[in-house]
Amino acid sequence: MTAPALLPVNLLTGFLGSGKTTLLRRLLSDPALSGAAVLINEFGEVGLDHHLVERIDETMVLLQSGCVCCTIRGELSEALRDLLSKRARGLVPAFDRLVIESTGLADPFPILSTLRADPVLSHHLAPGSIVATVDAVNADDQIARRPEMTKQISAADRIVVTKGDLTGPAARDALIRRLAALNPAAAVVDVHGAAWDAAWLMADATGLAPTQEPEGDHSHSHPDGHHGHHRHDPNRHGETIRSFSVTLDRPIDWTGFGIWLSMLLNRHGHRILRVKGILDLAGEARPVAVHGVQHLVHPPTHMAAWPDGPRTSRLVFIVDGIEEARIRASFEVFAGLR
Repeated sequence: MTAPALLPVNLLTGFLGSGKTTLLRRLLSDPALSGAAVLINEFGEVGLDHHLVERIDETMVLLQSGCVCCTIRGELSEALRDLLSKRARGLVPAFDRLVIESTGLADPFPILSTLRADPVLSHHLAPGSIVATVDAVNADDQIARRPEMTKQISAADRIVVTKGDLTGPAARDALIRRLAALNPAAAVVDVHGAAWDAAWLMADATGLAPTQEPEGDHSHSHPDGHHGHHRHDPNRHGETIRSFSVTLDRPIDWTGFGIWLSMLLNRHGHRILRVKGILDLAGEARPVAVHGVQHLVHPPTHMAAWPDGPRTSRLVFIVDGIEEARIRASFEVFAGLR
């Protein structure tokens, strides 16, 4: 018997006032998300009242799009279990995806950890892409002053720049370059641009290598500074935030790598905001993608084929307050380079 497919869970995050609800409204109007259920923190903040057609109970409504929309007033795991139970009993329309809109002050890590740590949820749900909205008008000040915003950007697979029409092309493009440097593993798009759609934005991104861009011109950035962008200035994000990559041009032993990465995140996970990479494993013809956020490591993903270029293992780190040299030295010891 084939095991049932896990429901993908997309996390929509972003700082207060960055346009999460506006983006969510746009996404829900797209046929690609017609079968989604949406969880939000405060229903009154969503601004979707004109779409409501039926209240199922005090925490849940049915939208005209067919989406189920409910609030998270208590523990996230309890809300998710309740929603899955209602779906199984036919009390809400069947849905094929969950979208969680987090509060603007939330660190994404506890939500991701809940999905993995709860045995019921891990049996039914699979983490999908993380989408972060960034307000182009206030981004520079917020990145400098709000550590939770840095964590939201660092955890994201897709970064959507909003309000760029209020800043002008030069300022918007400078912000896109800065975000690409802060999170080299994410694709950065302008919400007003034509080079993205709901299906791509919400598609699972855990299997994409940090050097791999989606088909089409969705991404405005490349981790190595392609498309005319400059390489990351290590002082660009204040005194503590850094992004860098480590590479190895020979096959890696998976067991040894798993022990090394687990020990690294166990010791320094609170300072390693994100690690994402592609590995050339000994005995494997296809590349394997790995993805971790703070202490949490997602299951590895076998990619269909190697991207163009050499078969080189590459890990991209985004760290806060830990020296790049320490991680490089640790990696080199693991890889037998020292």
